Amino acid sequence: MRILFKTSYLDDIRLFQHSGQVFWYGLLTVGLLLAPFVLGDFYVGELSYVFVLAIAGVGLMLLIGYTGLVSLGHGAFMAIGAYTNTYLITKGVPFLIAFPAAGLAALLAGVLIAVPANRMTGIYLAIATLAFSQIVEQLVIRWESVTRGFQGMPVPAPELFGHALARPWEFYYFCLAVLILVVLAAINLTRSPTGRAMVAIRDSEISAQSLGVNLVQYKTIAFALSAGITGLGGALLGHKMRFISPDAFNILLSIQLLLMVVVGGLGSIHGAILGAIFVGGLPQAIALMRDYLPPTIARTPGLEPGLFGVVMVSVVLFEPLGIYGRWLKIKAFFDYFPIYRRATFKRQRSYLKTERVR
Repeated sequence: MRILFKTSYLDDIRLFQHSGQVFWYGLLTVGLLLAPFVLGDFYVGELSYVFVLAIAGVGLMLLIGYTGLVSLGHGAFMAIGAYTNTYLITKGVPFLIAFPAAGLAALLAGVLIAVPANRMTGIYLAIATLAFSQIVEQLVIRWESVTRGFQGMPVPAPELFGHALARPWEFYYFCLAVLILVVLAAINLTRSPTGRAMVAIRDSEISAQSLGVNLVQYKTIAFALSAGITGLGGALLGHKMRFISPDAFNILLSIQLLLMVVVGGLGSIHGAILGAIFVGGLPQAIALMRDYLPPTIARTPGLEPGLFGVVMVSVVLFEPLGIYGRWLKIKAFFDYFPIYRRATFKRQRSYLKTERVR
């Protein structure tokens, strides 16, 4: 068992709580940096896809996991980022300008949807974001002068200082760098007064408001930052696919992002990354499983969506804290063994007394 003795007020906001985290995260970073040297181009490309999903997952986690606002429309923000980035590049705008501009366009769209969404909660907010995603999808289909509709748009390789990142390992390192920056920014945000206000809104809007938290302001900030980060993920997804069309950003993508943060573990940056690994790796795992399954099952259409649904229901029923929650339980078991008790993580009522006035 590791016991932390805090001797300074800064101990609560340090990036690493102890030297063990420095070692393991450093080892993970070294492993990711060396991965392209030991893996083939296919697996390097799959890891790049996981990084892209993780970036979008961190954005969605800030909204759902830290602010408590449900969204079924984040696929639309990815579409805005992808099409903005591609359109600007095809018009001769350098990638280093087009890429942040894509995030900015998605951020402005997040502010736009946050204005009416601030009046809604729960299922009504989910329906509103779903409607927004359908509006964006129809806009992409019909604004053919910009998006080319169903014809789609080829996406050029990103260029840095005149060098095209056309090789899989080059794009891999760029996605890894963006993911690290996004994760560091998200961690610092959650430790700031803004992040603490977002968490207070998630736990109890009435309590947060009584403490002086401006609900409209911080919900708008959460929507904007979440949409902006997701837009960056959408821009990278376009480069990963090399061709974008409206079919790539439908409602299934939004559901996939929601599944990612729920399965990974709500309220944790670790959960967003673990969920991205799960969602990005599951299709390949299913493809490998098909070789060992009976032909009647292996050839069944809709096998992957069906397994996604089964996993989603199983996590909600048996592990509501997600993959990261299960890891915390395993770690606590070994930390407190042999005095660990099964009731340590027993689910308790989560509402406060202030919630009863509703």
